[in-house]
Order: sequence, then C-alpha cells, then structure tokens
Amino acid sequence: MIEAELKARVHAPEAVMRMLDERAEARVEVYQDAYYDRHDGSLEKADQELRVRTVHGADGLRTVLTFKSAAVDEESGSKPEHETRVEDSEAAHAILRGLGYVPVIAFEKRCRNYDFTARGRQMLATLVRVPELDGTFLEVETLVGEDDVTAALDDIRAVLADLGVGAEDLTRETYTGAVAAQRR
Repeated sequence: MIEAELKARVHAPEAVMRMLDERAEARVEVYQDAYYDRHDGSLEKADQELRVRTVHGADGLRTVLTFKSAAVDEESGSKPEHETRVEDSEAAHAILRGLGYVPVIAFEKRCRNYDFTARGRQMLATLVRVPELDGTFLEVETLVGEDDVTAALDDIRAVLADLGVGAEDLTRETYTGAVAAQRR
C-alpha cells in the first residue's frame, strides 16, 4: 500500500484542533522514533526509511517496525509503506543492529491523532509537535493502491482546505532532516 500523505506547517493550531475535534475524537500519543540505515547510508541515498516507533498512549505502549520504499510521488513524497507491530521494542532494536543497521537519529513527536472518513476515504490527521523544532505540523494521510495516489492526494488537499490549510503551507521537509539540522 502507498501512504498518500501531505504535511503542512500550521499557523493557527488551536483553530485546526477545534475543527478536527468536531470530526473525530482525538487520540493523544507520544512517538519515540528511531531511524536506522546501513553504514554506507544507502537507505537514505535510495530515499528509503527503516524505523522503530514506540507509541505511548492512553491504551498503553506499542511498538511498530516500518520500512518505507522510495517516493512514488515527488511533489508529496508519498511512499509505499510496510509496517508491523512488534512485541518487544528492545528486541527490535537489537535485531536491526545485529543485522548491521546502525541508528542514525532518534527523536520524539507529540501527536494528536484523528481517524475519520472524508471524501469516501479513511483518513488519519495528526497534529504534530517535535520539541526540538519550532511550530506545529499537520499530516493528513490515507492508504491507497499505486493507481489511486493522485486522486487520494486531491482528496487530502480538499480536507486540508476545509481545515484552513492552503497549498502555501505544504512542506516536504522531513522531521529527520529538520531535527538533524537543529542538532548541528
């Protein structure tokens, strides 16, 4: 499946949060993300990502292992995504290190997630704060087949517009890149 996704900087986060609260119940979670690569950086060079995410939420703790292939849509950066839950986060990290992957960067994301249906699609909207970065971000995504990416992105743009977020607010900046730049 392709994670069709757009990310924007939000200039009025409280207003967007109120509008999202009208659509769905919020799920407040903190993500601990750790990204891995090969020693030669070949995953990054190939526009691929390997991540272990531990999610702290009201329902407890869960860990997810994710691999994202190279972007299939250059404008949005939407990527094929393969994800699975793992029982033991420490074991997941140990397995990746044992296979020769090295930790590249780790950081925290504070998220307010909303699951809802819009334009006939199951969507996830996430208001994001990364303590090391200025500002609030909004991600809106839906999972689709490769032949449906363009239409899905149009539907996401419509949802963003309904939330008062325009094309000028969209960004392809990655959290990994922004956090790394902040730490330099």
